[in-house]
Amino acid sequence: MFLIGEALIGDEPELAHVDLLIGDKDGPVGTAFASGLAQLSAGHTPLLSVIRPNLPPKPATLIVPKVTVKNMEQAAAIFGPAQNAVAKAVADSVAEGVIPKAEVENLVVIASVFIHPQARDYDAIYRYNYGATKLAVKRAMEGFPDIDTVLYEKDRSTHPIMGFRVIRLWDPPYLQVALDLVDLTVVRRVLSQLPDSDHLLIEVGTPLVKKFGASVVKEIRNVRPSSFVVLDLKTLDTGNLEVRLAADATADAVVISGLAPQKTLELAIREARKTGIYSVIDMLNVPDPLEVLRSLAVLPDVVEMHRAIDQEAERHNWEAIAEIKRMAASSDRKVLVAVAGGIRVDTVASALSSGADIVVTGRAITGSKDVRDAAEQFLAELKQTEIDQYRVMTDF
Repeated sequence: MFLIGEALIGDEPELAHVDLLIGDKDGPVGTAFASGLAQLSAGHTPLLSVIRPNLPPKPATLIVPKVTVKNMEQAAAIFGPAQNAVAKAVADSVAEGVIPKAEVENLVVIASVFIHPQARDYDAIYRYNYGATKLAVKRAMEGFPDIDTVLYEKDRSTHPIMGFRVIRLWDPPYLQVALDLVDLTVVRRVLSQLPDSDHLLIEVGTPLVKKFGASVVKEIRNVRPSSFVVLDLKTLDTGNLEVRLAADATADAVVISGLAPQKTLELAIREARKTGIYSVIDMLNVPDPLEVLRSLAVLPDVVEMHRAIDQEAERHNWEAIAEIKRMAASSDRKVLVAVAGGIRVDTVASALSSGADIVVTGRAITGSKDVRDAAEQFLAELKQTEIDQYRVMTDF
């Protein structure tokens, strides 16, 4: 047996975080248990958990402090309430049948415990560490989380200590506002007037990035730190290098021109996957977007059907969207389709009904006298509910 559990409970500074292993004495967990107890290190000395002095729980449980213990006050918090909390949680897990009673002589537990150096409330330390250990044991024995939960939550969840959100496009459709501007003062004004929405993306337009470079992404984040930012480089060569530049600039997505050579496109897509950002192939001036996609060994995250400004009198080529979706169905990941070029409020419904996941517009919003009202009109056409901020986490 080799089981892994984890749990985070409570509030700072007494917050408890427990990483836990359960396994057989004669297996790798047993070996780690013996090594941890025998090989002591200054400031991180492992200790056996005990219900009271001279009464350890079954299975035998080793506590490994995560934070360096620098004084007796910190040591007392571990040797007192934390040591007791972990032991009681393990014993209660046996009493409640979570750990089979018949197996306790064959198993050992290793609990890596976080005790903040400023934690002072022993009652809270005990209760939080008891709850965290109990939950970690239950999760380990039940194999929580299952892979379906992981895959569902990976793009929807955010880490509370990071201080920012990494947004993933799991809930289309979206509105993408293109900042095809060259004046940072105007850019900041437009950004400050845009409404907050989980379905609003910000595009750093090609003119803007040509004037200020990829670092302009940081300027966007200074005004809208939680926005999904698309960097429109329209890469034609050195695909992996330019995608890496976009990722280093903290962009969430990078735009590659569909006119680029096949190798450039594939290198860019693979680099985007490596760095964790979205790859967007812009089909501006590409005669046959489907032919380009069929030639690729890997598909991008987003295909942008883009009508040039000089061609806005012509009709949109949205018939290919359905075929792109069919092609993507056999891909190893979901492919979104964006539409751009002269998109107005009255064309959004048509774009969505044709299968578009992202509608891209620039001047219709950035050139409006009332930026907020214009953006809200577009968002209303998406008919989306802002659900991210209301999600209630129910991990057990």
